[in-house]
Amino acid sequence: MLNKLAPSILRFASIGGVLALAGTFAIAASSDPPKLEREFRAAWVATVFNIDWPSKAGLKVREQQQELTDLLNAAKWMGLNAIILQVRPAADALYQSSFEPWSPYLTGEMGLYPGYDPLEFAIEEAHKRGLELHAWFNPFRAQTNYKNAIADDHIVNTRKDWIKRYGNYLWLDPGNPEAREYSIQVILDVVERYDIDGVHLDDYFYPYPSNDDRLPFPDEDTFERFGRGKIEDWRRASIDDFIENLNKRIHKTKPWVLLGISPFGIWKPGTPKGTEAGLDAYSLLYADSRKWLRKGWTDYMMPQLYWMIDSKGQSFPKLLDWWVGENKRKRHLWPGIATDRVGPDRPASEMSKQIKLIRSSKQDYPGHAHWSADSLIKDQRGVQKHLIKTTYNYPALVPPSKWLKGSRPDAPTIAITPKGEQYVIKIAPQDAVRFWIVQTKIGSRWTFRRIDANQESVTVDSADIFAVSALGLTGLQSKPTVYDAR
Repeated sequence: MLNKLAPSILRFASIGGVLALAGTFAIAASSDPPKLEREFRAAWVATVFNIDWPSKAGLKVREQQQELTDLLNAAKWMGLNAIILQVRPAADALYQSSFEPWSPYLTGEMGLYPGYDPLEFAIEEAHKRGLELHAWFNPFRAQTNYKNAIADDHIVNTRKDWIKRYGNYLWLDPGNPEAREYSIQVILDVVERYDIDGVHLDDYFYPYPSNDDRLPFPDEDTFERFGRGKIEDWRRASIDDFIENLNKRIHKTKPWVLLGISPFGIWKPGTPKGTEAGLDAYSLLYADSRKWLRKGWTDYMMPQLYWMIDSKGQSFPKLLDWWVGENKRKRHLWPGIATDRVGPDRPASEMSKQIKLIRSSKQDYPGHAHWSADSLIKDQRGVQKHLIKTTYNYPALVPPSKWLKGSRPDAPTIAITPKGEQYVIKIAPQDAVRFWIVQTKIGSRWTFRRIDANQESVTVDSADIFAVSALGLTGLQSKPTVYDAR
């Protein structure tokens, strides 16, 4: 094989019995690895009320960790490439924080140290498996019930002037600039200290209406201090300010970390024409999600399109087309789909058909997220097996975010050493790389693996051709370094 390499590479050959390759070099076109598809494939992992993980509060450390690694293994096995983990359910933390107490969903008691750092563990284990980890924050929910046992150092007790009670909820007042800044500081603290791939917000900005829809959010005093114009417009402007400011500051801190939002799937009732909605997210949650998309204030928008394809008042394809049409800045548009509703009235095939529609929509890089992980892991009504067979039967890399500040990585420098019937591939470290992409060919068949870039070697089975490329932090992929062992 050595006579097929470009002269610039020959000086790296046969050093201590190891063939080392670097940069780009001439090689027969037939040896080039196939181009990998790009698609965001994620699942939400909700920790509030122990919906997805941990299964219950108070488990031992090893039990919590085993549950999470089982979940990540299943995600990798079925073909997902990202996990969206809820780390701040209600002004509490599933990570070491100097701002907020430990979440009670870990131990059963708010503020009690769980014995390890769940976010740090989740990031390390996800990246080991070639999965991105997006940290999901609830920006303004302070408590799910005002009767909860609340730690003394929780924001509800330390800054009562920022807190509003709405029905059973306790809420950080979004109209208060200090409360908005506090939530931004909480999020930026995680961006700075943890190696996350994205920040994720859900649809809870102002609270969902209580059972009595006439109950107003009690912020008249805040409006008197900070507001002007109509109170409804001022509330929306407060959320707009939060989103725009957060987006800028995340990217100033770490330009490659994505900001994603999953708003209610219908921007306004009647939009698009004929759409019906039991909730007016624009007028009641004060979420002008279309504006955020049009302004490019998010890196990905994940509208919760939880309805079926043939739903008359909430048509999945009609809503999908509307959202894609509003994406003027060409950011990522990756809908959320309701996999947990698979049952007697929603077959597993509904989910594969929805993903097929997303893939055929007019956008550069498709993607989607499953609500939620539990339905996939437990193979609810056979949905996991169905998706593996019909939809995830080929690998996909997370799409690139070309508008972010990032450069294409260099082709990796590798050293390949025989080891019995296997080979050890050593890869020289490189800055700003998230994963190594390892492809091998035996006969006419290529295999694929994503390897954590912190891992400097990988053992693979004997093959005819080895190809290693680098996937950068913004999703840009290097040219491959190829070794033909025939």
